[in-house]
Amino acid sequence: MLTLSELEEGQTVVEGRVKWFDPLRGFGFVVSDVVSQDILLHANVLRNFGQSTVADGTGISVRVQKTDRGVQAVEVVGIAKPELPSIIRGEGELTLDAETVEALPMEPARIKWFDRAKGFGFANVFGKPDDVFVHVEVLRAAGLADIAPGEAVVLRIADGKRGRMAVQLMAWDEAVRGA
Repeated sequence: MLTLSELEEGQTVVEGRVKWFDPLRGFGFVVSDVVSQDILLHANVLRNFGQSTVADGTGISVRVQKTDRGVQAVEVVGIAKPELPSIIRGEGELTLDAETVEALPMEPARIKWFDRAKGFGFANVFGKPDDVFVHVEVLRAAGLADIAPGEAVVLRIADGKRGRMAVQLMAWDEAVRGA
């Protein structure tokens, strides 16, 4: 495990997990088996990667540098996405395997509203009038803890008992990078 004094003078890329991230406070911390102390993750560094938040426990790769106050992330190199859930809960259960989800088209959308306390919200797909239900589990599977109204996303959508529901969500910037 590297101590603060053992970090390279330049910047080092380390793998870790998000200990916690609070979008209201604008920062959080990453823990790593490589660095002996918590790594500060500022909201601006996360935004430069194209996300406004990240879920606790999510795998993350960051470029770090030592500062007078400790180690901080200066760039998010990658965020590990957990496996897709096979059951999407919300307005009735919907069971889909990962292969079926991956076969669905990716549709550009904007978040209409999302209430983290209630655990759901809605999005609007560009050019379509219907709302799309977005459950908190879909956010967690994307490595996100919350999402703001107006945020651009890409959705994979399936028909549920009460209408269209997101079964996979990606931040717009992430989807564009992956294309």
